[in-house]
Amino acid sequence: MKNFCIVANSDKDKNFEIARNIVKIIEEAGGTCCIASKENYEFVNNGNPTNMDFVNNNTECALVLGGDGTIIQAAKDFFDKDIPLLGINLGTLGFLAETELSNIHETVNKLINDEYTIEDRFMLTGTIESSGNIVFSDNVLNDVVVGRTGFSRIISCKVFINDELCGCYHGDGVIVSTPTGSTGYNLSAGGPIVKPDSKLMVITPICSHALNSRSIVTDMNDTIRIKILESKKTQKDEAIATFDGRTDIKLKAGDIIEINRSVKTTKLMKMSKAGFFDVIRDKL
Repeated sequence: MKNFCIVANSDKDKNFEIARNIVKIIEEAGGTCCIASKENYEFVNNGNPTNMDFVNNNTECALVLGGDGTIIQAAKDFFDKDIPLLGINLGTLGFLAETELSNIHETVNKLINDEYTIEDRFMLTGTIESSGNIVFSDNVLNDVVVGRTGFSRIISCKVFINDELCGCYHGDGVIVSTPTGSTGYNLSAGGPIVKPDSKLMVITPICSHALNSRSIVTDMNDTIRIKILESKKTQKDEAIATFDGRTDIKLKAGDIIEINRSVKTTKLMKMSKAGFFDVIRDKL
């Protein structure tokens, strides 16, 4: 592997100083590299932070500098590209980041010498239907979250798996997570940790007003539908759907969010021999 690009979080790498240093390290090792990032980018509802003009057909790997949020956004940016991502942690926990900045020389040498493996992480496609029309669709690596709007309000929704009603929830919302996303919001909400190579989805209620609400595990090829119910007649916007913590879409009573396995996957590079639970013990 010789040809690389770098996607950097400009909030964590001011003026791309770290990125420029990594470019020099790669070039000294005999590779080529460019910085494919936009400066001063806000990672919320603001288009594509990666400058895809710099990502050509020769690019073999994208080095992603930042935390899990940056890697998740890069997965969206590279959705139509068959290019693996390598996360270099500049954040806090960094579950998705494979290496730390302090190991960058060793990492570059392993990449140049093809000493790595690639993990395929399946993604989800979430589609919002309102008044019988498709109004939004997006792909996620981590999760689709249906949450409440405003303060001190609850939302009500029905959750169906393959058209079979599996639960009616009243509370702060529902998370539908991939195995990759199981260590994110799902974990904080009391959901299970799932091995990233598992072929399943997890449905986790958020602060449900019931004593028997638990996570539900279902096959990755199932279809999940979440229907928003009316909570208060005076409440116009009942809920909000969030896709990988990046894109927010307001929902009203009667709207349906359909979630299916995506046709594409995210390729994450693995450099170390540490297992998933080794990482979990270290991070948590």
